Amino acid sequence: MKTLRALIIFAFFFACLQVFGGTEQPRSELSPPELNPRSFELALESGYLFGAINPPADYQIGTEFLTARVRWGVVQRNVWFRGYNQFYVSAIAEPIFRGIENHYFGFNLGMRYNFVRPGSRLVPYVSGGVGAGWIDSHPEIPGGQGQDFTFNILSAAGVSFEIDDHWKLNAGVLYQHLSNGGQTDPNPSLNLFGPQVGMTYSF
Repeated sequence: MKTLRALIIFAFFFACLQVFGGTEQPRSELSPPELNPRSFELALESGYLFGAINPPADYQIGTEFLTARVRWGVVQRNVWFRGYNQFYVSAIAEPIFRGIENHYFGFNLGMRYNFVRPGSRLVPYVSGGVGAGWIDSHPEIPGGQGQDFTFNILSAAGVSFEIDDHWKLNAGVLYQHLSNGGQTDPNPSLNLFGPQVGMTYSF
């Protein structure tokens, strides 16, 4: 009788351990390496943007971004949207080769989503963010920016190629909007599109 009671108590505690203690996840269900990349990245990216919908001057602007990214969140549910998020901070330096102004300096904060395919070194991405900066404005010239302090909106799409565990090449298309948010009248703003390439180090 005591032996039977001991077996029942042992079985009860064993069942509780299985229910509340959890079980080891099968290896096939663990996150694959491509969904568990290194947590931090530093990227140096360059681009060349062309003005669109800009009165009245034609703009051509070079872009230099120094960007820090941190991995945040993983999506595994759907094969098409399988990937991971990154939060980023970018420092921006832009010489204006053609246009009314001469240079722009600023920063941008945003999110980037990386689409992961099993076993592929190619990682498509989309990103977007907002920020602020300073342009050498010339409000006395028709079409020039109304003041130095200027907001920016950035969005990009492209693909990264993973060279190895630390290094990636990036290529994509960038859109940039510059405006002072209606703080001056007129507020012509700038809308710019163009290619962007870069190199990323992960650690």
